[in-house]
Amino acid sequence: MPRLRLLLALALWAGIAAAELRREDAFVWSDPDPDFGGFSAIHVFPGGERFLALSDRARLVEGRFRRDAAGWITGVERGPLTPLQDENGDPLDAPRSDSEGIAVGPSGEVYISFEGIARIRVEDDGSGLPRRLPRHPDFAGMQPNSSLEALAIGPDGALYTIPERSGRADRPFPVYRYRGGTWDIPFSIPRRGPYLVVGADIGPDGRLYVLERDFTGLGFRSRLRRFDLSGGAEEVLMESAEFDNLEGISVWERDGALVATMIADDNQRWFQRTEIVELPLPPASD
Repeated sequence: MPRLRLLLALALWAGIAAAELRREDAFVWSDPDPDFGGFSAIHVFPGGERFLALSDRARLVEGRFRRDAAGWITGVERGPLTPLQDENGDPLDAPRSDSEGIAVGPSGEVYISFEGIARIRVEDDGSGLPRRLPRHPDFAGMQPNSSLEALAIGPDGALYTIPERSGRADRPFPVYRYRGGTWDIPFSIPRRGPYLVVGADIGPDGRLYVLERDFTGLGFRSRLRRFDLSGGAEEVLMESAEFDNLEGISVWERDGALVATMIADDNQRWFQRTEIVELPLPPASD
């Protein structure tokens, strides 16, 4: 009996330690709606309950996370999957419907980036219809289906966007910034290994978080890197082959600590999953 009690105590201690040391949590979100899935971007509002998710088939959905006492996701409640409209109020058609990145401004305006025809637009300019922002000259020459995957907004309201591909394996990813009605390229981030950019956010700490993906033929690998807003202070925060096709990221704060919420694009295929992965983040090292 003493030995059995010792084994039970060790098992209980191991379970508690595993819970305390869990680095990330994955929730599989499923829904019978035929338009559900294909999510390429997410924005989590302060507090970690409300969110906006964007599909790469030009649909936007608002929802709420249900969480347990420890803060992990236990369920999702959502509103309608709302089709995006063009500037005339008509539904978007291919190739204009390939929406990939989302950023929410300080007044609630929603910015969306597209990669079929590389462009960015704002959803609420007061008219109820979207308004397209000016394009950087580089956008016209970007590779179709590999252009403006990532979109983020800085503390000063400047927009930052990064293409999925840089053009060559040895060429850094350019970071485009839209501020004061004009575009520039304030910095680039190094391209390391086979990973390509699929999402970005600027967290409450003012750092740029870049989500990257690689497809190995056997599955997906994901990497999360963090930079300051000059492209320096690079840190790798996650590198994993555990999850599905993670494409969207939002960084927010809970109880004084940073959390990255990432969402997987299931490509609306039965053998893939819409995973929502949450990763507690360490403070920046410098």
